[in-house]
Amino acid sequence: MGATRGAARAYIPTAAVGALSCVLPALGTGAGTPWATVGLLTGLYLVCELPGRCPFFGSSVPIGAGSFFPLLLAAAFLLPPAAAALVAIPGSLVGRVEAPPATARRVWRTAQLAVTVWAASSVHGLLGGTATLGGTGTGPDRLPDLPYALLPACAAALAFSLVLTALDGSILVAAERLPVRRAWSGLLSRSLGPHLVHGLAGLMMAVLWRGPYGPLSALIVLLPMYISCWVFAQYHREHAAHRATIRALVQAVDIKDTYTRGHSERVGQASVLIARELGMDQGRLELLRFAGILHDVGKLGVPTRVLRKDGPLTPRERRVIELHPEYGHEIVRGIGFLGEARAAILHHHERLDGSGYPYGLSGREIPEFARVVAVADAFDAMTSTRSYRRGRPVPAALEELKRCAGTQFDPRMVRALVRAVDRHGWSAATVVVTADEAFWRPRSEGAAGGGAEAVRGLVRPQPPDGPGTPGLQSSADRRR
Repeated sequence: MGATRGAARAYIPTAAVGALSCVLPALGTGAGTPWATVGLLTGLYLVCELPGRCPFFGSSVPIGAGSFFPLLLAAAFLLPPAAAALVAIPGSLVGRVEAPPATARRVWRTAQLAVTVWAASSVHGLLGGTATLGGTGTGPDRLPDLPYALLPACAAALAFSLVLTALDGSILVAAERLPVRRAWSGLLSRSLGPHLVHGLAGLMMAVLWRGPYGPLSALIVLLPMYISCWVFAQYHREHAAHRATIRALVQAVDIKDTYTRGHSERVGQASVLIARELGMDQGRLELLRFAGILHDVGKLGVPTRVLRKDGPLTPRERRVIELHPEYGHEIVRGIGFLGEARAAILHHHERLDGSGYPYGLSGREIPEFARVVAVADAFDAMTSTRSYRRGRPVPAALEELKRCAGTQFDPRMVRALVRAVDRHGWSAATVVVTADEAFWRPRSEGAAGGGAEAVRGLVRPQPPDGPGTPGLQSSADRRR
């Protein structure tokens, strides 16, 4: 850990020196820096960042990275590289940071944005972007040439995205000692589209700035841009609140039922694998993940002595535990954002042949989400090692699912899981998919280790499954 912090302490000053070298040319005598434009753009960026530090506004303003990138890209289009880099510095230095160390984070963010804006402005200038915007003239013969202005603007936005993601990944390598491949994984693909949109918004602002009405008209772009950022930030806060709700419910179940700790998260992940193979859209995929994570939330209504009982369940105790889907549905009934997930929580123990519970639905009467979760639930129950038995190898669990397809499970869901495991592999090691940022990397090992090590010693061992007893029907697995 000390070496990691040392690497970051060395890397951040290096980035700051690089940023300083980018802006120094604008400060030299005879540089011809358009200080009026620099001052206006710097002031606008500063004004946009300051509300995040104001207690009056609190967290109701959009302070996330990317909120005001269109303004920085407008500076890259309007100014020489060194002057454009200057615009990012004051606002970045005063912007709010969410976690310590605040000073180091501000210095890093400032250096990162200064270098990034400098790179975008350099690319824009090399491709003749300044000429397409009308150069420095104001006459009618110097109006922006919009069709030709798009190419250098998009190239500059691409350079902005590439440099920013390269620096984001490099600080993860230096500060957190992440593997290089993991540090940059997905960064560019997630940011390229938004950065291109930011580039177009910045181009609109630059065109108005250079237009007949001057900088005042460019401010028209700021209001809708700020409102859209605020709406986007509100959406993310709402989504974070949803995840916090899910996380609290899952933690409550894990505390009560220590036998299957981590099971809910893994069922959510397996459900996502199946959904992707089925081609579900992103919105439904997220709901299905919630369904998998919350499928056993009804255990909160089951007596703890039943959940933790040694040995087989009596018929009466089995009837009690079979009420957990209905309890779960009652618990989440009022959580509107769960949508289809509520039906999966209620029906994930139905069987295709109609012999399941709680309502004995059969075939297509069972909701699609419930059929997915049923397969994911059984698969993880078989492959997870628990304190009272070892998990089955993944191939054996898949064969058991195939054997029960058509009677207990939907064959389509089973085939989707087989394809997903064949493509990505599977590990039953505990994954925290309810955290704000979850990292899961499937492995190709055959045997799956479970999360039982975390609870071993907290529960008393139970007898192993008897010979010939299907893993889906063991007394322990009936508690899943």
